[in-house]
Amino acid sequence: MPRGGALKVLIVKLSSLGDIIQTLPVVHDLHAHLPGVEVDWVVEEAFADLLTQVPGIRTVLPCAQRRWRKSWWRAETRHAWRAFVAQLRSQAYDLVLDAQGLVKSAWVARQARLLPGGFSATFGNASALCSYERPVRWLLDRPIPMEWQIHAVDRTRLLAARALGYTPNLDQPRYPFKALAPHQRHGVFIGHGTTRVDNEWPDAAWIDFAQRVIASGETVLLPQAGPREQARVTAWAHQLGAQAQVLPPMSLAQLLPVLQGARGAVSVDSGLGHLAVALGLPVVQIFSQPRIARAGPKGVAHQCAVGGDHAPDVETVWQAWCQMRAAEEGA
Repeated sequence: MPRGGALKVLIVKLSSLGDIIQTLPVVHDLHAHLPGVEVDWVVEEAFADLLTQVPGIRTVLPCAQRRWRKSWWRAETRHAWRAFVAQLRSQAYDLVLDAQGLVKSAWVARQARLLPGGFSATFGNASALCSYERPVRWLLDRPIPMEWQIHAVDRTRLLAARALGYTPNLDQPRYPFKALAPHQRHGVFIGHGTTRVDNEWPDAAWIDFAQRVIASGETVLLPQAGPREQARVTAWAHQLGAQAQVLPPMSLAQLLPVLQGARGAVSVDSGLGHLAVALGLPVVQIFSQPRIARAGPKGVAHQCAVGGDHAPDVETVWQAWCQMRAAEEGA
């Protein structure tokens, strides 16, 4: 496929934050198996600042599909779309990889320009608990067959590998950024926020858990995004005292070093929870839905998921957290 120069790959993965994080091992795989590869990425504008922090991504192309859909009839929206397509087409690619498998992502992938011999690829079929829209099979050049039962991280890694003809080691995904050394870290990140109400863990459970963390000598770090979360963590902090640190509102790029410096994280099934996993921190992820096999941590002894069909109780989460701390210390 290459023309004597570097292989050029465009990844199209627009959203959500957790799905974007779980696609990052593809970047490592590409560089490991195809030295000199140049990787660009199209992503929703809300997540672009995080991807600019990722080693191995040459260019991040922000796309405002969510915003444009709300005002598609306006002249300024059409102008913004044309400007985005012009920027997208300023570079040609050997492979355009729709790593989302939805019509909205495949449509963006279709706008990209291909080098001679280049092609576009996407998922050829659905997998359990993974979003998929069948028309993408006909929108792009190569629909890649995929297993029905498969972890989300493995699914995107195999998509790229099968498109380009290499074989990744699926035992442990490699993410392109890391946390600080354990002796440099402090505070336990409480990943309470989620866009799905059915993924939430009760306030009383969080307060009970945070009190146990504080009693063990640690600070708890309480992030916030929006008025509802601000009110929640402010109320928690009043109950928890000085060892509860309410973080100011932050962009994802600003939050990244905070997480890198955390002792570990306990989080619901959310984008920030997956980011903590990607950083290699000790992590307990709390699942209230039967999604662990599809989205839980994999390949690291000091990361685990609890719950599944229903939310776990505080004691279960606490015991898991103690085990994950011990696993990192014993590594």
